Amino acid sequence: MDARLETYNDKMQKAYDFLLSDYQTIRAGRANPHVLDKVKVDYYGTPTPIQQVGNISVPEARMIQIAPWEKSLIKEIEKAILASDIGITPSNDGSVIRLVFPELTEERRKELSKDVKKKGEDAKVAIRNIRRDGNDALKKLAKEDVSEDEIKDMEGQLQKMTDKYIKDIDEAVEVKNKEILTV
Repeated sequence: MDARLETYNDKMQKAYDFLLSDYQTIRAGRANPHVLDKVKVDYYGTPTPIQQVGNISVPEARMIQIAPWEKSLIKEIEKAILASDIGITPSNDGSVIRLVFPELTEERRKELSKDVKKKGEDAKVAIRNIRRDGNDALKKLAKEDVSEDEIKDMEGQLQKMTDKYIKDIDEAVEVKNKEILTV
């Protein structure tokens, strides 16, 4: 691959990685600790990721358990979870907080499936925008004594890169949809 195309490959990889991390926060019926990745707890006035204030475990397929390192944080952790968009009400027994994930209804599975497809489409648009930026940059190279053949070759490499990432995104969408729609 031409060194001048590396930045576009890096940008496409970042767009793909962002999609995958976004998919980890979508719950698919099973308890996945990653749904808590964006939840911040008020820890002595500082918004702190929930993973840094307690131990998170998955004792059962549909339950996440949070054992805070300080008992005084239980109320703050519950408040943060209720304020987040994960849609689960926490329960506590004074020492640990439990999040029980209900079975997803068919309707909710279809909603999540649409959301997964939309995020996939957004990622594809980002990839295509990166390709467009790359092609624009290649057109500018034509003015800097770079041969037409070299530019055509780089455009071909950029298109192959784009095709690869679009295919990867389609596969990720398919895998996540299968996970969501499996009862």
